[in-house]
Amino acid sequence: MRVVIQRVSRATVRVEGRETGTIGRGLVVLLGIDREDEEDDLNWLSNKVEKLRIFEDDEGRMNRDIGHVGGEMVVVSQFTLFGNLKKGSRPSFNRSAPPGKALPFYRSFVREMEQRLGKPVVTGSFGAMMEIDLTNDGPVTLVIDSKDKRF
Repeated sequence: MRVVIQRVSRATVRVEGRETGTIGRGLVVLLGIDREDEEDDLNWLSNKVEKLRIFEDDEGRMNRDIGHVGGEMVVVSQFTLFGNLKKGSRPSFNRSAPPGKALPFYRSFVREMEQRLGKPVVTGSFGAMMEIDLTNDGPVTLVIDSKDKRF
């Protein structure tokens, strides 16, 4: 599993022009599922995202996680995170999990984050064209991959 995480001061998700949710201070998580991902990847990544200390403390240091600041979260499926450009300019998505595998992992990740945060997580619509309007705070943007735990 791979995520691109942006710390935001606000974000809104729209599907086909209809708003599906808005958050204030928190995280936008773009989530990609690899065809080889397993339950361990889901558990590791959920824990990592929950405990990311990327919100500022009273001294202005990134020392607080989303729970400490009462932050909100948007999670959007993003199969393009596994785009492969080794053979030319048109990406191949052969590493991305097919929808039959990706959708259950996506739903499980959202449920896990809701349980950990103790509040609903805003989502788009799996597999749909979406618009995400956000204000990146910092800017702070991170990439985390469950197969490369150095991140």
